[in-house]
Amino acid sequence: MKLWGGRFEGGPSEVFLRFSGSLHFDRRLFDADVRGTQAFARALERVGILSAGERLAISDALEKIRDQARSPAFFEGALDEDVHTLVIRKLKEQAGPVADKIHTGRSRNEQVSLDVRIWLREECDLVREKIAALERSLLDCANRHRDAVVPGYTHLRRAQAVLWPHYLLAHFEMLERDRERFLEARRRASFMPLGSGALAGSGFPFDREAIARDLGFENVTENSMDVSADRDFVLDFLYAASVTMLHLSRLAEDWIIFSTDEFSWLELGDEVTSGSSLMPQKKNPDSLELIRGKCGRVFGSLSSLMMTMKGLPLTYNRDMQEDKEPLFDAALQLEGSLEMARAVVDSAKLRPLPPMKAVEESWVVATDLAEALAREGTPFPKAHPIVGKLVLESVRSGKKPLDWKPEDLARVAPELTPDLARLLDPRVGMKSREILGGTGPESVARALVRAKERLERIQS
Repeated sequence: MKLWGGRFEGGPSEVFLRFSGSLHFDRRLFDADVRGTQAFARALERVGILSAGERLAISDALEKIRDQARSPAFFEGALDEDVHTLVIRKLKEQAGPVADKIHTGRSRNEQVSLDVRIWLREECDLVREKIAALERSLLDCANRHRDAVVPGYTHLRRAQAVLWPHYLLAHFEMLERDRERFLEARRRASFMPLGSGALAGSGFPFDREAIARDLGFENVTENSMDVSADRDFVLDFLYAASVTMLHLSRLAEDWIIFSTDEFSWLELGDEVTSGSSLMPQKKNPDSLELIRGKCGRVFGSLSSLMMTMKGLPLTYNRDMQEDKEPLFDAALQLEGSLEMARAVVDSAKLRPLPPMKAVEESWVVATDLAEALAREGTPFPKAHPIVGKLVLESVRSGKKPLDWKPEDLARVAPELTPDLARLLDPRVGMKSREILGGTGPESVARALVRAKERLERIQS
């Protein structure tokens, strides 16, 4: 069935129907459309378009349709233009002629906006739960190796020693910001658009605040033209999804590197790796590589909708139908990537000796020495080259930090007194970094407690 007609002497061609139809992807909005239609029926009753009995008949019929939709066969053979016409057709089959009243004072433009907003609110909640689950896995991994020391990197060069939990908490903080973005995306989607009509506002005196309360929306949209033209709330979700995927991709890149034979820090579980069809020895980090690859796919969804919207005149244009496939695909890839990342973290085993060896063989203690000199009164611009000279001498002679005897340090520079030799052990220098946010053992222990408390607040 069509929701329009009369103006046309002929019907749409088969090519047009096939090209413009959206049921194959917007069927994901079915439940939201049913709930929105039930709420609209109640609104129609309040303005006298439906009697109490008619509204009840429509609501009961919609519940039956909702139950029927649980069967995979429900959508088979459906030739409807979109999910909205499908619901109306099914409603008419169940409720009879009274179903014709349900579209009174309602445009498909506002109906689409409503359905996507309802779906997006729940998707944001689901994504936030999956982010929190990954955060819990990161904290579990941190607590399994609370004392492990690893090199921190800049420019992919060993820079300073950090605790493994401190490294994992860096990813935790990224994910915390992601959770906040999806909370904000949910808030931006939670504006109720019904009553806006096609673009000029409804000609019926609907109580829009009552409809908003009925559907659990926090706010009501302010401008009917904006409702018809707006897909910002979809872009907000896609941006949040893109940033989250960026963070997952960075974690994936790190762990792909850390699990190589050259690093050998991590052993990924058999359940998240695969082998080679030719090379029997291979254990490939396919799960992480797929996360990294899907990142570009989600970025593409954001770019796609940005390009669709950038040149559209107010208000609605059919181009805007192209919002849903990128949205649904991005949500699907994001959900899967979050689940996969959690499985990887749960399966991974840290080998603490290789990263500790990398720490001890490199000059990640150089900054600790320079800062110690500064604390004892040597201006830092002078302390920096003094320690740099020690590093250069070590490179020339092939010495590692712990190869230096306390009494030999002063031969490089008199400021390098024997007592500073204690800082050649990276675990000692780390204790100077007990500042909030630092990698000092006590600071990290407190950070782990705070992180756990933040996650517990989600569940309460």
